[in-house]
Amino acid sequence: MYRLPQCILLAVSLASFGASPAVGGQICKPQLSFKEVRFSEIRDMRRIWTADLNVDAASCAATTGRFFLRFLRAKEDAPDLEFAEQLSWHAGQMQVSIEFWQDEAVQDYWLGYVDPCACRDGITPSLVNSKQ
Repeated sequence: MYRLPQCILLAVSLASFGASPAVGGQICKPQLSFKEVRFSEIRDMRRIWTADLNVDAASCAATTGRFFLRFLRAKEDAPDLEFAEQLSWHAGQMQVSIEFWQDEAVQDYWLGYVDPCACRDGITPSLVNSKQ
């Protein structure tokens, strides 16, 4: 019985794994953008960071999905901390809120990973990806 070397098996596995999105259909991504960001007044030693988002999911067959917001948090008596929050998007206008302690501030924020979605019929991924 002939055995393939492990490196060949690994290469075949990786090649078939990399091809799986093409087999499942075309992949698109919604376009998320920030409209307004604000902090609430302090209540019970906490403040709420809120962002209004536009979600353009015209290229997607789905109307909801996951995304990550990334933050650089500043704190009075601790080192800065980078972290991410997993959230769900829905097409159109939406609002997200994250709770912080009174001695914390958002030094920076940005969109992290946005889950891809199946493309709506008639949409080609090359046109959608050129917007990013």
